[in-house]
Amino acid sequence: MPRLLLLILLVLPDSGLQAQESLANPNIILFFADDMGMGDTSVYHDWCGNADEVQLHTPNMQRLANMGVRFTDAHSPHSRCSTSRYALLTGRYCWRTSLKHWVLFGVQCDPLIEKTRPTLASLLRNNGYRTGMVGKWHLGLSYRKTDGTVAKGWDDADLRKPLADGPIDHGFDYFYGISRSHPTSGPHGQRSNTPDQKKGPGWIHNRRIVGATGKGKQLDGSYVLNEIGPKLHQKASDFLVSANTAGEPFFLYFASPSNHTPHTPCDHIAGRKVTGASKFVNGKPTGNQRLDFVYENDVQIGLLLDYLMKKNDPRRPGHKLFDNTLFIFASDNGSENRSKTYTGPLRSNKGSTYEGGHRTPFFACWPAGGLGDGRPKTKGRTSNRLLSLNDLFATFAEILGKPLPDLAKGEMGAEDSFSQLAAMRGKKVGPRPPVFPNDHNEASKKNSEERAVVAVRSNATPLEGQWKLFLDHRFATKGELHPIELYNLATDQREQRNLLNDPKAKAALDFLLSEARKAKGDQGHTR
Repeated sequence: MPRLLLLILLVLPDSGLQAQESLANPNIILFFADDMGMGDTSVYHDWCGNADEVQLHTPNMQRLANMGVRFTDAHSPHSRCSTSRYALLTGRYCWRTSLKHWVLFGVQCDPLIEKTRPTLASLLRNNGYRTGMVGKWHLGLSYRKTDGTVAKGWDDADLRKPLADGPIDHGFDYFYGISRSHPTSGPHGQRSNTPDQKKGPGWIHNRRIVGATGKGKQLDGSYVLNEIGPKLHQKASDFLVSANTAGEPFFLYFASPSNHTPHTPCDHIAGRKVTGASKFVNGKPTGNQRLDFVYENDVQIGLLLDYLMKKNDPRRPGHKLFDNTLFIFASDNGSENRSKTYTGPLRSNKGSTYEGGHRTPFFACWPAGGLGDGRPKTKGRTSNRLLSLNDLFATFAEILGKPLPDLAKGEMGAEDSFSQLAAMRGKKVGPRPPVFPNDHNEASKKNSEERAVVAVRSNATPLEGQWKLFLDHRFATKGELHPIELYNLATDQREQRNLLNDPKAKAALDFLLSEARKAKGDQGHTR
């Protein structure tokens, strides 16, 4: 008996260390949809209050949320493509950059992320992860000329040469995707596909322009809008198989073009029907091309979940990959469509600093990490804690047990990021500091062409409620505080009653102005 006990004691510590090491490095999949509002998924059916005959049924999104947690007060830091993707990857508000609002326009855009700035991908790669991205980049590219030097722009670029700056330069080992929104990333098939086309490079694999022909900017015709879904599934699968075979923890950033306009759903993905397959919660077909395109995201998620649940985890014998994978779903901004079915009980939509522009779906699971129970047929947890997508940097860092960059020492990175790991696990935590969403719809051209409205949103002011203060363009451009609107979302979710001049709201106003004063500036931060 003593000998047996000794053997047990010798084995247990090592096994425990192996388990802890494995759990400290979960696989991570971040599925980032385009232009999906709260009402675009049945995960928020109850929260939006949509009738069964108008609510799109998204069974795989529901499966993911049931196995984990959904947030009802989650926000994209911005309500447009480029700005939200910048904040997601860097943990920093984009209004601190030269892009104070809107998106990167044009066939060639200078890269928005400096090569020295840490990203989610570089954080994970530096800690032993194989990092991959498929889909929409929209953060700028840099090309090369025929002689190999860096091109000034699109006109002097030689598409046969490798990119000078792209996703591979910002932490990703692997990239297969498109430069920006899918209709503007390249000529659709043969349409407008001429040697002097100015749409874009089409498909990009790592640094290579896949369709380059050497005939000016003419491509090979392989970039077809309604074939994007199957291609992204194939490339995501290739990456997962390769990483799993190598036995490395992986990070997959799946930046889906769905459902940005134009709505171009594919016919099938891996044998699963998409076009014509979307249904309402009551079981009736939607007959709607937009909803088919939203549903394409649901099919992609289902395929990823099935893969994780079938494949063995090489780092944890006896377990499937799914068990130790953190799977997150989010959207870059609210719905592009003004329909209340898609935006839920919120004011406005994409491009707006009102809630409908930046409050988005966000749900996640990670069974081995205590984030949900992994059971698809039981209802998952709901959290009403304030969350912003720029929080993922700090959340991932906490999972890895790594400190954030020391801003006091001049280090760069995650300036506006706060870990949400405890909240995801259902633990009681204090309120998050304010978030600062922004865009331009509420700004007037009469006042300035700089239409960069920034809001200060907090659930922890001295006055009970969920308070939100709007500041005009001078906060983003000059660091000046000029309040224009104030709302208490706890009693006015649709932001209808401006309380800026209400003496009873002064304590909340003063608090939000104080927080904005601390956060201002291109070199500022909120942590």
